[in-house]
Amino acid sequence: MCGRRLLPVVGQPQPERADAARNRQKIIEVASRMIAERGTDELSLDEVARVAGVGVGTVYRRFGDQAGLLYALIDERERLFQAAFLSGPPPLGPGAPAADRIEAFLYALVDRIVAQPGLYMLLEKGGGMKRFAAGPYRVHHIHLATLIAQACPRAAAPYLADALLAPVSACLIAFQQEERGMTVDDIKSGLASLTTAVIRGHAQG
Repeated sequence: MCGRRLLPVVGQPQPERADAARNRQKIIEVASRMIAERGTDELSLDEVARVAGVGVGTVYRRFGDQAGLLYALIDERERLFQAAFLSGPPPLGPGAPAADRIEAFLYALVDRIVAQPGLYMLLEKGGGMKRFAAGPYRVHHIHLATLIAQACPRAAAPYLADALLAPVSACLIAFQQEERGMTVDDIKSGLASLTTAVIRGHAQG
């Protein structure tokens, strides 16, 4: 397992100076309010800085880019999610068979994305390839690959982890709901079928 501690979402240095912490909180509050009022499509770091009353350079130094700000906006819920799958009750947490934990993890990740779909879609669109090597995806991949290796020791766990995470995409889930008329339960059922085929296939191979 990848440890019983919470893994960093952004990996930002701690502790912060008091003024830096205040600016960070102000920026996050302004960005959250702007998204609530206008949605995610028009989120601009320059405008966030102006409304928050801080310099544009402060926003870019603190968060790096739009993806960094998005990570900060989803940070609190993400840490709760990480705590649940690292040390919470089974089957999401330790104590259940690896195959059951894989399914529970993917179900919970769908719920996690559905709770903040706009932020996740914006993160997927703007994060590029680097989102796969950092932030929540990296933690999710490590955790899932570890479970796959436990369930199927001979499997190519890192690749299969990517393959099972691919359908759990905010943009794809939104398309499935809006264009295909699928419910969250439909999506989870499909993931369950996919997971069963992957795990059973490699367990028997």
